[in-house]
Amino acid sequence: LISISSLLLGTTITISSNHWMMAWTGLEINTLAILPLISKPHHPRAIEAATKYFLVQAAASTLLLFSSTTNALFTGQWDVTQLIHPTSCLLLTTAISIKLGLVPFHFWFPEVLQGSSLMTSLLLTTAMKFPPIALLLMTSPSLNHTLLTTMAIASAALGGWTGLNQTQVRKILAFSSISHLGWMTIIIIYNPKLTLITFYLYCMMTAATLLT
Repeated sequence: LISISSLLLGTTITISSNHWMMAWTGLEINTLAILPLISKPHHPRAIEAATKYFLVQAAASTLLLFSSTTNALFTGQWDVTQLIHPTSCLLLTTAISIKLGLVPFHFWFPEVLQGSSLMTSLLLTTAMKFPPIALLLMTSPSLNHTLLTTMAIASAALGGWTGLNQTQVRKILAFSSISHLGWMTIIIIYNPKLTLITFYLYCMMTAATLLT
């Protein structure tokens, strides 16, 4: 109950925040809330998945905080929508890509999903993607478009190709997620609302598959 309520709290804080510190706090609450759910089975593979998830997310959050601090240093702004320093834009694009699991930062995602239970996998592939995507939507005009487009094309291609090579359902869904995220991030620059529709459809399809 505490974990699920913390997940909801973290997501709400990130989505509704205007200040970078609050956005980062929400992401951290989310990460810490999902860890007990991943490691609940007390299986070595589950513990390994939880450790991998924690290390990757902590690194991405640190990068995000570093990006917003750099922006604040040069511009004096902590507003989420006022990210204008080029270095900050580059760092933020990288940080959110690591959080989402875009290529080439995707290696952790199939491994974590493989070590989690099906219900936790459902949370990881849908609810845990929402805060970073919300941040992407809010900062889409100021992101590094070249880097984002390159990663998006690579994700769409690699996610599809690598998914064909899998025999385990959770890994197929993980690579499907990477591929879908590629399509979402490539369109976010031109039409953010279309990204949201794609994300909702993807969530519905993934939920249907995992619940079955």
